[in-house]
Amino acid sequence: MRAIMATRFGDPSVLELVDLPTPEPAAGEFRVNVAVAGVGWLDTALRTGHGPAVFPVRPPYVPGGGVAGTVDAVGPGVDVGWLGARVVTRAAGGGYADTAIARPEQSYLVPPGLDLRDAVALLDDGSTALALLERTPVHRGDRVLIAPGVGGLGNLLVQLVLAEGATAIAGVRGPEKAAIAKELGAEVLDYSVPDWASAVPALDVVFEGIGGTVGAAAAGLLREGGRFSGYGMTSGAETALDESDRRRLTVVDMAQLPEFWPETPRRVRRVLDLAAAGRLRPVIGRTYPLAQAAAAHADIEARRFLGKSLLLV
Repeated sequence: MRAIMATRFGDPSVLELVDLPTPEPAAGEFRVNVAVAGVGWLDTALRTGHGPAVFPVRPPYVPGGGVAGTVDAVGPGVDVGWLGARVVTRAAGGGYADTAIARPEQSYLVPPGLDLRDAVALLDDGSTALALLERTPVHRGDRVLIAPGVGGLGNLLVQLVLAEGATAIAGVRGPEKAAIAKELGAEVLDYSVPDWASAVPALDVVFEGIGGTVGAAAAGLLREGGRFSGYGMTSGAETALDESDRRRLTVVDMAQLPEFWPETPRRVRRVLDLAAAGRLRPVIGRTYPLAQAAAAHADIEARRFLGKSLLLV
């Protein structure tokens, strides 16, 4: 099989296209002929050797996890009814490959009519978006900042917040991303503009995945009693809130993420159903051939992307 291997920690050039033996499914597993693989910020952080400690990796390894395709072989003990099924799943051993091994209990049938690209875009980001809203609910009339607002997770949060009858404010950089946010129905806050926070009315909720100075400034926009939900650190540093902010706000940080995992199956099925019904539309950004995984990583690190980035296998 063809796969991308991270040969060592480093810049995107450490990602190499290699030929590996095609795996056979063991007991309790099936094999997927992969059509689409997801690429995200976490993949780039792990490749540098500076990813979150809860996701340990050691080179050489095949990056990625979320894939979609067709089941073409089943191992002992697996229902043969899976054969030929369109599934979205988490690949055991990495997802940047044309073949993946997965377990049925971590796999989901893709509803008829739903594109496999959309299914991959929803697998991790969609279930996390639902979990964030369950942990930090929004209410009709709330003013809610989502930053970044048109990334793979952010664009889904924007849509879900709007569906609750709240005002979604998408934090973006530049006019191209601002245009996408407006198409989704959000107000726009361009945090690349100097003094961007100075004229923003008080907010009720902030969902923040950037961290660093942007995250701290976003927290400062919350009214007394507001809710802050930190879920990422694409700036390289988690948002550091001072004691005064923690006293006046309800704060949850990235420590919430592992708490979401036990309920992931329920949430994945929910977002797939919402998308199949036309009530949730993931924004698909740039797509790349498998061999160009390094370019996908470089674009994510340079913030040259919109929505979800994907490898087409």
